[in-house]
Amino acid sequence: MKATKTQKTQIQLVDAERLYTPVEAIELVKKVAKAKFDETVEIAVRLGVDPRKADQIVRGTVALPSGTGKEVRVAVFCAGDAAVAAREAGADVVGADDLVARIEKEGFLDFDVAIATPDLMPQVGRLGRVLGPRGLMPNPKTGTVTNDVGRAVTEFKGGRVEYRTDKVGIVHVRMGKVSFGVSQLADNFRAVIEELQRAKPASAKGRYFRSVNLSSTMGPGIKVDTNKLRLTDEDIAQSAA
Repeated sequence: MKATKTQKTQIQLVDAERLYTPVEAIELVKKVAKAKFDETVEIAVRLGVDPRKADQIVRGTVALPSGTGKEVRVAVFCAGDAAVAAREAGADVVGADDLVARIEKEGFLDFDVAIATPDLMPQVGRLGRVLGPRGLMPNPKTGTVTNDVGRAVTEFKGGRVEYRTDKVGIVHVRMGKVSFGVSQLADNFRAVIEELQRAKPASAKGRYFRSVNLSSTMGPGIKVDTNKLRLTDEDIAQSAA
């Protein structure tokens, strides 16, 4: 397929052989984003793990200090006082057996995150074949099975996102929009790297961060130097200057 004029310009701006510092990569992602909409900025991290082994699956959630720039629709499976708390926290959809039935019979999936109280999980478990493949199944490891649904709703609405290694050991995380400032994206970048480091499996051997790439929705991948992933407060402050 022949490259468009925009793609040629993007390719010329990005040195495919160079390893950029995180701040340089963020600045370049913003510079090469040429779409007419506010593109999402994504970080892709290849980890030195074997996801075929259960004890090397890296999974969890990370709170992005600057948020994602996207309105997150949250569904909560709960009842009673928990339902009141979920609604007060801003949940978009709240229900118990009625919500389970709506998903089963009507195929309702108009939400980005599903949260459930532990007592509702037997019913929610019936939706595994529907929610699982879409990454929507509540799970204690990601904080989406909890009795404190109000707090969970607030966190996911405010910028908490889930992550999980894919079948080849890569973690993809949406870390903001190109309209964000460099320092905002740098803050989110640091949060992702620190969380992945915290989640490193004890059984993982050798180099953990194998490669890191940043890209916007329509932009090319930009390689980040894995020896310079740690951002300090001073680095982030300077990026805002």
